[in-house]
Amino acid sequence: MSSKKTRLDIDGQDRIVAEARRNQAQREKTYRAQALKMYPWICARCGREFSGKKLRELTVHHKDHNHDNNPPDGSNWELLCLYCHDNEHARQQVADAYGELTPGGEHESPATYRPFADLEDLLKRTT
Repeated sequence: MSSKKTRLDIDGQDRIVAEARRNQAQREKTYRAQALKMYPWICARCGREFSGKKLRELTVHHKDHNHDNNPPDGSNWELLCLYCHDNEHARQQVADAYGELTPGGEHESPATYRPFADLEDLLKRTT
C-alpha cells in the first residue's frame, strides 16, 4: 500500500472541511449560538456551570415564552439548565391553567373577600 494520498482523497477531505465550515456558520446564526456567545455558560436559576459535552444541557429560555421574539441584543433570552428550563415551563403551564375557563365555559371571577380591609380601623379603635 502506498502512503501517498490520491487527488480523490484530497478532494474528499476538502469537501468535508468546507461542509463543516458551512455547518458551523449556520449554527452561529442560531439564537442558541448567539446566546452562548453573549452569556456565561451558567444556569441563570441554579448557578450550575457548563462546559465541554455538558454544554448541551444548557438551553436558551425565552423570557416572554415567544420563540419568535429573538432580538439581536439577547434581551429575551436566558440560559437555563434542562432541569430549571423544564421547571419554568411547568410553572407557566400551571399559571395558564389557572387563567383558563371553568368547566361551565365562564371565567372565574377573582376573589373579592379582603380579610384585612378594615384592619387599620380596628387597630385605631384598640389604641
